[in-house]
Amino acid sequence: MSTTKTTISPFSLLNIKLFLLFRVLFNARFYYPVFTILFLDYGLTLEQFALLNTVWAFTIVLAEVPLGVVADLIGRKRLLVGTTLLMITELAVIAFVPLGNGTLIFSAFLVNRILSGLAEAMASGADEAMAYDTLVEAGIREEWSRVLDLQMRCQNFGYIFAMTIGAVVYDPGMVNRFLHLFGYTGMLSLQVTMRFPLYLTLLLAIVAWMTTMRMRDPQVVFKQEQEESAQLSVMEMTRQTMAAGSWIIRTPLALAIILFAMTFDHTLRMIVTMTSQYYRLINLPEASFGLLGSGVAVLGLLVPRIARGMTDRFSLAKNLVVLTLLALATLFILPLFIPYYGFIPMMFVFIGMMMTSFFTSYYLNELASSEQRATVLSFKGLAFNAAYGLIGIFYAVLIQQLRELQGSQHPEWTTQLIENEAFKISMGWFPWYMIVVLVLVALICLPRLRSAPKSDAGGSAS
Repeated sequence: MSTTKTTISPFSLLNIKLFLLFRVLFNARFYYPVFTILFLDYGLTLEQFALLNTVWAFTIVLAEVPLGVVADLIGRKRLLVGTTLLMITELAVIAFVPLGNGTLIFSAFLVNRILSGLAEAMASGADEAMAYDTLVEAGIREEWSRVLDLQMRCQNFGYIFAMTIGAVVYDPGMVNRFLHLFGYTGMLSLQVTMRFPLYLTLLLAIVAWMTTMRMRDPQVVFKQEQEESAQLSVMEMTRQTMAAGSWIIRTPLALAIILFAMTFDHTLRMIVTMTSQYYRLINLPEASFGLLGSGVAVLGLLVPRIARGMTDRFSLAKNLVVLTLLALATLFILPLFIPYYGFIPMMFVFIGMMMTSFFTSYYLNELASSEQRATVLSFKGLAFNAAYGLIGIFYAVLIQQLRELQGSQHPEWTTQLIENEAFKISMGWFPWYMIVVLVLVALICLPRLRSAPKSDAGGSAS
């Protein structure tokens, strides 16, 4: 048996190869570097953009746990095939929607956001579970860390490639210069080139579907055990969910970690979704958005090491202070809209998100017991997405009020100029919003932490 374990490479298993390929194809989306301006250039407004992403977040919140049960009942392969079919449909809806009819365009993007949220929820964990069970079936579960390491590196390289190419093909100037090298004398407009990142991502979605069709559900338990698991899964899921929720409420440090992390995540993530509009207003060309996105991917290789060193050297409280100061300093600098160099504080927004993710995972995994760890982490995900959905509603209301105010004060301005000015003013609200939420979270958590016994507060983690 030991000889078999040492001679089998996890990367010789078809399911593992397909898992790595699926992760790259599902996440390498060419429209990410131009995400905000894609919506705006289709004719949508900033508040519509915010509301659509709220729909996306709440779709994930409502669907993630039930779809986890579905995965256990019908198998991971079927769920992943369904994920890719949703991905194909969500992209086709907006890639081919005609321009000019605002209601039709908004409806198409609404369908896109719902389908995208469902696809995210369906993919969440099902592919990892299939890959891990494949290793268990082969008797080499200890190779999981190697698979994860390669998966993260492959996904980062795919992300860098998609970010760079996506921004270039979106920019009509870059596309026309490239076509002229081959003798094409016409001029493609933005209304044409803005669909190119969607077409490319649609092609990846089709390949992703073909990839999932070749997967298979590993057989790691006996059929009788599977049937018993299917009968008990809903009841067990309910019990496990309630037990994990009760544990979080009764464990002050766990509750504090989730609430403070939620504050940083949803505020910074709201800004991240509007990155391309921010870049456009600091006078950066669209073609550079992908290079900056690739820079973020490089940061993704470095920041976790820094965060790991911080967890080794500092307490949770000190790391919370550092993260708070970093986030607030960045949020106060962003509204200056420094021409060209304004991308630097935006990089720190991404750094803040990465540190939040690392710290949350580190400290929660340290606190939670193994039998409820996954459920506790799912509560974290639900809290993050619910908060992101709520801030999307708040932002939509804010941007609408700011637009009306700017329109009444400057009736001679064009609609685009009013939109841009409203966006600039709205950025100045984010640091104050974060301060208010941090104070509320502190008022909820600090008294509980002070009154809790040392062991309940988290012991060494605190």
